[in-house]
Amino acid sequence: MNRNPISVIIGVILLAVFLVLLFVFQVRQSEVAIVTTFGKPTGTPRQPGPQFRLPWPIQKVYIFDQRIQSFEDKLTESQTADNNNLLTQVYVGWRITDPQAFFPKFGGSSAEEAEKKVLEGMIRSAKTAVIGKHPLSDFVSASGDTKFSAIEQEILSVLQAQLKANNYGIGVEFLGLKKLGLPESVTQSVFASMKREREVLSSDYEAKGTEEAAKIRSKAESEAAKMLANAEREARSIRAQGEAYAAQVLPTFQQNPELANFLLRLDALEASLKDRSTLIFDANTPPFDLFRGASTNLLRK
Repeated sequence: MNRNPISVIIGVILLAVFLVLLFVFQVRQSEVAIVTTFGKPTGTPRQPGPQFRLPWPIQKVYIFDQRIQSFEDKLTESQTADNNNLLTQVYVGWRITDPQAFFPKFGGSSAEEAEKKVLEGMIRSAKTAVIGKHPLSDFVSASGDTKFSAIEQEILSVLQAQLKANNYGIGVEFLGLKKLGLPESVTQSVFASMKREREVLSSDYEAKGTEEAAKIRSKAESEAAKMLANAEREARSIRAQGEAYAAQVLPTFQQNPELANFLLRLDALEASLKDRSTLIFDANTPPFDLFRGASTNLLRK
């Protein structure tokens, strides 16, 4: 008797779980769902959270991931504006922006199907259109003056415009050039072109170096000329002062030659005794003969 209520409760719980699984489905935060009734989309896309549906085959649920998907196209060959063949490969980040527009074109197909059916061809078309507007030097240059960022932005703009015009419900968030290559037939000519560019750069640097050296040399010569002129002017001034002083003392020396001789010897002696010098000298040799007179006077005292 006690088993009947428990069995009923368990049966009710199982029935409730079955009904929930049959009529309710869960949409994750990174997803969006399209519900079809007898194969046709019904209502607006279902947002994250628990959602109600009628059981199959009346209604069917299609879940789409709205996170950014990464895709790389194949290495394809295009022709540049100066008629050179260039191999390129790009990577893109894309996502489903409009499930209602995406579903009718791709149905329940996976993201990989959308990449194969739409993105791959459109990327190839956008690359061909943009690369055909640029010379090879915008991609490969010895000076490093390439236009990668501008070219990537151009390809992205063309691709976004194509997707918008066809209303695929797909949005491309970013695009970049992953790989560049040159066919064998173009490699030698590219290397020759790069060598010519290097030679031009080398000549330019050499010319600038020569010009800079000439400027430095001219400046140094000018500074040297100024310093020499200042030194000569200073020398003339000192010479003039010396001659003026000599002219002042010459009459006195002419009147008393012995005094002049004594002063000259005294100056020479003073110069030799600077910096605590230790001298060994002959007392008979001028100007050291002054010490001989000093010694005599000291002995007299």
